[in-house]
Amino acid sequence: MTYDLYIGDRTFSSWSLRGWLMLEKFGLPYRTHMVGLYAGTMADDLAHLAPARTVPVLRTPEGHVLTDSLAMAETLVERHPDIALYPRDPGGRALARSMTAEMHSSYLALRGDCPNMISHVWKGFVPSNAVLDDIARIEMLWGLARERHGQDGPWLFGAYSLADVFFAPVALRMTAYGLPVSDTSQTYINHHLTDSAFLTWRTDSLSETYDPWPYPMQLDRAPWPEINLS
Repeated sequence: MTYDLYIGDRTFSSWSLRGWLMLEKFGLPYRTHMVGLYAGTMADDLAHLAPARTVPVLRTPEGHVLTDSLAMAETLVERHPDIALYPRDPGGRALARSMTAEMHSSYLALRGDCPNMISHVWKGFVPSNAVLDDIARIEMLWGLARERHGQDGPWLFGAYSLADVFFAPVALRMTAYGLPVSDTSQTYINHHLTDSAFLTWRTDSLSETYDPWPYPMQLDRAPWPEINLS
């Protein structure tokens, strides 16, 4: 029984990355369908998936359509109770769910000022106070999760969970814009940057080209970092 996942451009679409990670990282069978998010064909590409109008979209093996990443995540939790998409521990599960939902609805300054992008790093980006406030909140949550539940692995709750899925593009934004974070947060970010699934996603994104660039900035570019955890 295979899911159908509809995603936009890998270079920019943070929500598409989340949809893909929640299938790829937990070994769920799926087929990927590309949607013309920046090519201007998204409405036509999703016309057969009403009421979908944005990416990602998930179609279950039974043909049910989910049009929101959090709805996708919660549906997968229901359908696959044998897989620990959230932590098994009730306290960890409550915190992971809360953090995932907050990511889904919050951090508008970070998301608005720092469009998701994984092709290069912008040099000299100066974050606003609102972005710094978002970063402070995120780092507090990351630290809390690691302190309470992260002793058994490198991820927020030790083992990889949906909380990591939802914060993965945050880690990538912090990288792309050189945002100031603590050493502890940078270590967590580095696990995203070196994760095999993300490296596959980024390799696939390299075939995407844009002229003009959708999110121009009057800043110099630096190469995307190559991290070695060893």
